Amino acid sequence: MTATAPARAVAYVDTGAVERNCALLKARLQDAELCAVVKADGYGHGATACAAAAVAGGATWLAVATAAEAADLRRDGVGERLLVLGALTRADLELALTADADLVAWREDFARLAAEVASGDRPARLHVKLDTGMGRLGTRDPAEALRVAAFAQAADTLEPAGLMTHFATADVLESRFFDEQLARFTPVAEEFRRLYPQAVVHAANSSAMLRSRGAHFDMARCGIAIYGLDPFGKDALEHGLEPALELHSYVADVKEVAPGETVGYGRTWSPPSPTNVAVLPLGYGDGYRRALSNKADVLIRGRRRRVVGTISMDNVTVDVGPDTDVRRHDDVTLIGAQDAERVSAEELARLADTINFEIATGISPRVPRLPPIAPRVP
Repeated sequence: MTATAPARAVAYVDTGAVERNCALLKARLQDAELCAVVKADGYGHGATACAAAAVAGGATWLAVATAAEAADLRRDGVGERLLVLGALTRADLELALTADADLVAWREDFARLAAEVASGDRPARLHVKLDTGMGRLGTRDPAEALRVAAFAQAADTLEPAGLMTHFATADVLESRFFDEQLARFTPVAEEFRRLYPQAVVHAANSSAMLRSRGAHFDMARCGIAIYGLDPFGKDALEHGLEPALELHSYVADVKEVAPGETVGYGRTWSPPSPTNVAVLPLGYGDGYRRALSNKADVLIRGRRRRVVGTISMDNVTVDVGPDTDVRRHDDVTLIGAQDAERVSAEELARLADTINFEIATGISPRVPRLPPIAPRVP
């Protein structure tokens, strides 16, 4: 995915890859449904376009974090079943119900509020959340979860639409806490299915879906994997997933740097011998993290080149060697592939001591998301 003319910074998003990733995940789920998580603007890839691609790939549900995200999708013409995963104020609740989205509940007082706000013509569909060990939202008490569901069943304006949990360590293969959570959830899920056979039971995120068929239940909520990123933080290609996003810039200038001279704030780097430095017109203001200073590689003319000096808000400097073939306006790949080389979001996450989720979602709104110049063919 190479630009035909210099662009200060651009993220090329291949929605065809999102569609193929979803088709792959849906095939592995077999009879279970796929819920594509498109919160945080589709993990930085573009929510509406990725929602459409996910549906084309077999997703029958879409999940977001906020009521506003649900409303945005509806405004863009998305008609599939939506689930709002986050906590909601009364105003949020009203907006979510206007968007005809399913809601998450775990306390009876919220269920009462939903019953008050919802109308009989369009009951509020509640997914009861059981906290089996994540320690965030949800009730730890299975009896309370079943009471909330029973209240929803009895209320004219509510419907018990699902039971859910969320795994804390599904992406840590050596951790057995995943198995503990699954063991806590399964008997409650069985009872819930007996009481509400029309409801959907769901627990798996991307890592749990790939890790254990026992976590699939009726549906899996896959986020990071649909964008071709590895939920285990290693290499998405090992799972047959295609990274959907590439981040590009260009060489704005090339300048000679002698020993003793420095580049960037804080003078953190000086060459041991004469070299050339390429200057790229993007930086942490675009989401290319400052923590990658003096660590990361970029790709220019099919070769890895080391980022040197401190990454600033609007510029990155790269050592391109003393006898360089790098020229002004050359395309630069910061995430993605050139020829046989590849820089992945997982690689950058390891260098920045973070996760690939943050690398992708951290690409700022001032970076346009565009279709690739030459879409990949599977």
